[in-house]
Amino acid sequence: MIVVDTNVISYFYLNSEYSELAEELFLKTSQWSAPLLWRSEFRNVLSFYIRKEIVSISDAFQIFEAAQTLMNGAEYEVNALKVLRLSYESGCSAYDCEFVNLAQDLNVPLVTMDKKILRNFPDWAVSIPEYLKHY
Repeated sequence: MIVVDTNVISYFYLNSEYSELAEELFLKTSQWSAPLLWRSEFRNVLSFYIRKEIVSISDAFQIFEAAQTLMNGAEYEVNALKVLRLSYESGCSAYDCEFVNLAQDLNVPLVTMDKKILRNFPDWAVSIPEYLKHY
Protein backbone atom coordinates (compact mmCIF):
# COMPACT_ATOMS: atom_id res chain seq x y z
CA MET A 1 0.00 0.00 0.00
CA ILE A 2 1.03 3.59 -0.66
CA VAL A 3 -0.49 7.00 -0.03
CA VAL A 4 -0.99 9.04 -3.18
CA ASP A 5 -1.87 12.70 -3.34
CA THR A 6 -4.67 14.11 -5.45
CA ASN A 7 -2.27 15.03 -8.23
CA VAL A 8 -1.29 11.39 -8.70
CA ILE A 9 -4.96 10.39 -8.83
CA SER A 10 -5.50 13.18 -11.37
CA TYR A 11 -2.56 12.01 -13.49
CA PHE A 12 -4.06 8.53 -13.50
CA TYR A 13 -7.49 9.61 -14.71
CA LEU A 14 -6.77 12.75 -16.74
CA ASN A 15 -4.32 13.18 -19.60
CA SER A 16 -1.15 14.93 -18.42
CA GLU A 17 2.62 14.80 -18.71
CA TYR A 18 2.70 12.32 -15.80
CA SER A 19 -0.16 10.04 -16.90
CA GLU A 20 2.12 7.26 -18.14
CA LEU A 21 4.06 7.33 -14.88
CA ALA A 22 0.83 7.15 -12.88
CA GLU A 23 -0.25 4.13 -14.92
CA GLU A 24 3.13 2.44 -14.29
CA LEU A 25 2.76 3.23 -10.60
CA PHE A 26 -0.68 1.61 -10.53
CA LEU A 27 0.64 -1.49 -12.29
CA LYS A 28 3.39 -1.77 -9.69
CA THR A 29 1.27 -0.93 -6.63
CA SER A 30 -2.50 -0.84 -7.05
CA GLN A 31 -3.33 -0.38 -3.37
CA TRP A 32 -3.62 3.39 -3.18
CA SER A 33 -4.82 5.24 -0.11
CA ALA A 34 -5.51 8.90 0.66
CA PRO A 35 -7.15 11.13 3.25
CA LEU A 36 -10.81 11.91 2.58
CA LEU A 37 -9.68 15.34 1.40
CA TRP A 38 -8.72 13.80 -1.96
CA ARG A 39 -12.40 13.80 -2.95
CA SER A 40 -12.82 17.57 -2.63
CA GLU A 41 -9.50 18.28 -4.30
CA PHE A 42 -10.27 15.91 -7.17
CA ARG A 43 -13.72 17.45 -7.66
CA ASN A 44 -11.96 20.81 -7.90
CA VAL A 45 -9.59 19.47 -10.57
CA LEU A 46 -12.53 18.03 -12.52
CA SER A 47 -14.41 21.31 -12.18
CA PHE A 48 -11.44 23.12 -13.72
CA TYR A 49 -11.33 20.61 -16.60
CA ILE A 50 -15.06 21.10 -17.18
CA ARG A 51 -14.74 24.92 -17.22
CA LYS A 52 -11.84 24.68 -19.68
CA GLU A 53 -13.94 22.29 -21.80
CA ILE A 54 -11.27 19.59 -21.56
CA VAL A 55 -13.86 17.08 -20.34
CA SER A 56 -17.64 17.12 -20.43
CA ILE A 57 -19.63 17.14 -17.24
CA SER A 58 -20.87 13.61 -17.93
CA ASP A 59 -17.29 12.42 -18.46
CA ALA A 60 -16.28 14.15 -15.22
CA PHE A 61 -19.05 12.26 -13.37
CA GLN A 62 -17.79 8.96 -14.78
CA ILE A 63 -14.17 9.78 -13.96
CA PHE A 64 -15.09 10.70 -10.40
CA GLU A 65 -17.10 7.50 -9.94
CA ALA A 66 -14.18 5.44 -11.26
CA ALA A 67 -11.78 7.18 -8.88
CA GLN A 68 -14.17 6.64 -5.95
CA THR A 69 -14.30 2.95 -6.81
CA LEU A 70 -10.51 2.76 -6.88
CA MET A 71 -10.17 4.50 -3.52
CA ASN A 72 -13.10 2.73 -1.83
CA GLY A 73 -12.00 1.33 1.51
CA ALA A 74 -8.68 3.18 1.40
CA GLU A 75 -9.83 6.65 2.48
CA TYR A 76 -8.97 7.87 5.95
CA GLU A 77 -9.67 10.60 8.45
CA VAL A 78 -6.50 12.28 9.68
CA ASN A 79 -5.54 13.83 12.99
CA ALA A 80 -6.08 17.60 12.81
CA LEU A 81 -3.47 18.37 15.46
CA LYS A 82 -0.80 16.33 13.70
CA VAL A 83 -1.66 17.99 10.39
CA LEU A 84 -1.38 21.46 11.91
CA ARG A 85 1.96 20.58 13.52
CA LEU A 86 3.32 19.22 10.25
CA SER A 87 2.16 22.32 8.41
CA TYR A 88 3.69 24.64 11.00
CA GLU A 89 7.02 22.81 11.03
CA SER A 90 7.34 22.45 7.25
CA GLY A 91 5.64 25.51 5.80
CA CYS A 92 3.55 23.20 3.59
CA SER A 93 -0.21 23.64 3.35
CA ALA A 94 -2.46 21.78 5.75
CA TYR A 95 -3.98 20.13 2.68
CA ASP A 96 -0.60 18.67 1.70
CA CYS A 97 0.15 17.69 5.27
CA GLU A 98 -2.98 15.55 5.42
CA PHE A 99 -1.31 13.22 2.92
CA VAL A 100 1.98 13.28 4.85
CA ASN A 101 0.18 12.56 8.11
CA LEU A 102 -1.63 9.60 6.58
CA ALA A 103 1.62 8.18 5.20
CA GLN A 104 3.15 8.47 8.66
CA ASP A 105 0.12 6.88 10.35
CA LEU A 106 0.09 3.97 7.88
CA ASN A 107 3.91 3.79 7.82
CA VAL A 108 3.97 3.75 4.02
CA PRO A 109 5.46 6.11 1.43
CA LEU A 110 3.59 9.12 0.10
CA VAL A 111 3.98 9.11 -3.66
CA THR A 112 3.78 12.60 -5.12
CA MET A 113 5.29 14.88 -7.71
CA ASP A 114 4.89 17.93 -5.46
CA LYS A 115 8.37 19.44 -5.11
CA LYS A 116 7.65 21.19 -1.82
CA ILE A 117 6.40 18.00 -0.18
CA LEU A 118 9.35 16.04 -1.58
CA ARG A 119 11.79 18.63 -0.26
CA ASN A 120 10.21 18.98 3.19
CA PHE A 121 9.42 15.32 3.86
CA PRO A 122 12.24 13.27 2.32
CA ASP A 123 11.71 10.45 4.83
CA TRP A 124 8.08 9.98 3.79
CA ALA A 125 7.58 11.43 0.31
CA VAL A 126 8.92 9.95 -2.89
CA SER A 127 8.40 10.92 -6.52
CA ILE A 128 6.76 8.49 -8.93
CA PRO A 129 10.03 7.84 -10.85
CA GLU A 130 11.93 7.21 -7.60
CA TYR A 131 9.23 4.88 -6.33
CA LEU A 132 9.27 2.93 -9.59
CA LYS A 133 13.06 2.58 -9.36
CA HIS A 134 13.44 1.68 -5.71
CA TYR A 135 10.33 -0.06 -4.47
